Amino acid sequence: MTNMTASRLSLIAGGVAVAVGLALPACSTGAEKTAAGAQTPVPVRVATVALADIADTFEAGGVVQARTTATLMARIPAPVREVRVAPGDRVRAGQVLIVLDGNDLAAHARSARAGAQAADQGATAAASEQQAAEAALALARATHARISGLQAKRSATAQELDNATGALRAAEAQAEGAAARARAAVSGVQSARAASEAAGTTESFALITAPFDGIVTEKMVEPGNMAAPGTPLMRIEDTRGFRLDVRVDESRIGHVSPGAVVPVSLDSGTGGDTTTVDGTVAEIGRAVDADARAFLVKIALPATAGLRSGTFGRARFSARSRRALAVPTAALVHRGQVTSVFVVEDGIARVRLVNVRGTEVLAGLSDGEVVIVGAPPALSDGRRVIAGGR
Repeated sequence: MTNMTASRLSLIAGGVAVAVGLALPACSTGAEKTAAGAQTPVPVRVATVALADIADTFEAGGVVQARTTATLMARIPAPVREVRVAPGDRVRAGQVLIVLDGNDLAAHARSARAGAQAADQGATAAASEQQAAEAALALARATHARISGLQAKRSATAQELDNATGALRAAEAQAEGAAARARAAVSGVQSARAASEAAGTTESFALITAPFDGIVTEKMVEPGNMAAPGTPLMRIEDTRGFRLDVRVDESRIGHVSPGAVVPVSLDSGTGGDTTTVDGTVAEIGRAVDADARAFLVKIALPATAGLRSGTFGRARFSARSRRALAVPTAALVHRGQVTSVFVVEDGIARVRLVNVRGTEVLAGLSDGEVVIVGAPPALSDGRRVIAGGR
């Protein structure tokens, strides 16, 4: 009898415990709803999760380069006498950057200039000689005419006429010779002047100048080195324009077209945030790289403070569009590696973990659900909300 009584008491105690356990959550849920109902609703902006056209994108990385670069080389073999700039220096168009030993060139130029002056003087002498020959020819013609008239009147002998005729022929020959020498002298002057100009141009090869305004990026020569034609001496770049060179796989090059505007992310170079700018596809390589099976794409970049060659950048290209579930960017809440949204359920904000790629919802939300856009910092799970905030 005692055992039966103890057993009944045990069953009664267990039933009471279960009843209490079931009653407590009900009380807790009721208390939560009562607390939520007692709160003042927080005004929020909301948006409905829906299907939208989303463009597939792909990225290609590359290095920023100046649109215009120049590698300076010597035109003549000569020792380097001076290097007047260093990497990082800004230069102006026409500024002398490197001086080669051009003593022999200078001597040749002086000789050519002296030859041109001598040719000028020779041409002057030939012109004077031609004038004298023409004057002698005029006199011979006048004498011949006078003797011919006298001989017709039988006032001059045949010998005198023969002498006048011979003198006229000689004067004509001398005049023709003088004219030929004068023409030759003029040609000599032109030749000497051309040689002088060529020598002066060759002399200028000893001075290597900047072809445009820019900055020196690399110096490959020192005073005393021997410069040879075809050997790079210095590199400069024009800092007024930059481009990003990337390589796009041949299977995706069909989605890239000249003139297309693409977002470009540029590294700051100091470990900080990246800078995003809009670049324009300026050129697409006409031949595929046989090794990488990719095309070179050049993207013109806008003027950006602090941009320089060597900066790493990534261009994002758009491919074909597709229908997918999308959520506004402002609705996403990022805390470390976790992304969540506030979903409105019966006027109450609920935190929902989501998996997204950009604005595309991969998991965590369904079509038609309402999310809070730009949630207030103090908003928490379970708080009553009302649409209409700013």
